[in-house]
Amino acid sequence: MSLSARIKPYTLHFRFPAGTSRGVLHEKKGCFLVLERDGMTGIGECPLLPGLSIDPIKEYAGKLQEVCNFLNAGANASEIELIDFPSIAFGLETALLDLENLGTRKLFAGNFADGIEGIPINGLVWMGERDFMEQQIREKIASGYRCIKLKIGTLDFDTEMEILTNIRKSYPPQELEIRLDANGAFKSGAALERLKQLSEFTIHSIEQPIKANQWEQMALLCAHSPIPVALDEELIGIMRAEKQEDLLKTVNPAYIILKPSLLGGFSKSQEWINLALKFRVGWWVTSALESNIGLNAIAQWTSTLQTTLLQGLGTGQLFHDNIKSPLLIEAAKLWYKPELDWNLEPILNE
Repeated sequence: MSLSARIKPYTLHFRFPAGTSRGVLHEKKGCFLVLERDGMTGIGECPLLPGLSIDPIKEYAGKLQEVCNFLNAGANASEIELIDFPSIAFGLETALLDLENLGTRKLFAGNFADGIEGIPINGLVWMGERDFMEQQIREKIASGYRCIKLKIGTLDFDTEMEILTNIRKSYPPQELEIRLDANGAFKSGAALERLKQLSEFTIHSIEQPIKANQWEQMALLCAHSPIPVALDEELIGIMRAEKQEDLLKTVNPAYIILKPSLLGGFSKSQEWINLALKFRVGWWVTSALESNIGLNAIAQWTSTLQTTLLQGLGTGQLFHDNIKSPLLIEAAKLWYKPELDWNLEPILNE
């Protein structure tokens, strides 16, 4: 039986206004790519983050339809050119993997997919008013997290310093690891001084202290920062291997953050890992506000990698209308519970 493909748009709604240095998010849009063959269904997610995804928005719907038309005509998926559409590449790759695994939503075999082992994760604290951020911190610590990641850059810097001071009064470094994510919020001329001030709190790392595409300034920060610097947005849009290598050689970061749905899928993310190993750069994987369909694929892939660092895979609980799935967070770990069911009706109902 031939392969058939179709698109199912979705809109997910946040449980709270999710603040970032690029604005406040209330909803998240994207599309599911549904592949059917021989009575089996493979589902992939094509998620979009406006202002961060490089996929051309005006051409996006047309490209998705082109992919479906191509597949419905019997063409080989490997012949579809998606270098300018990394989120579609991610969705197609995961849908095909799901189909190859009989539409079970188990894309990668292993102890995670079998429910035997969970993936240790950090607790994500979103930007917002001070009381809201401190409430999140208390809840994460009470839930068993021993590593929290704070998004910073929207409050005034003195307030953020006060929040960190209060954390460290109760939780010294040996009890709680702190990661920071600035999302490019600092001005390049002031960034080093701010990193020096933040370092008094014994910070594990800081993601993207300045905006992307400032390689020279970022290299100076990486060389002189008392806090290890991780590249995040800096990786997005760099699809050619030679430029990926140039970035790591030039900037020499301590870590890179891998978001498969923004980088073009697992094969592209693996290219970054290979280069990170070559240049002795650390790395971990982070979800990028996907639904549970995309998060499940990313988590299962991550579980096959040889890494001991905590991962950033706790975003599935952000939406009040997410796809019901066997993914659960317990004791600061993400688990896949095979005994629980998926509810795919919102996707499969045309």
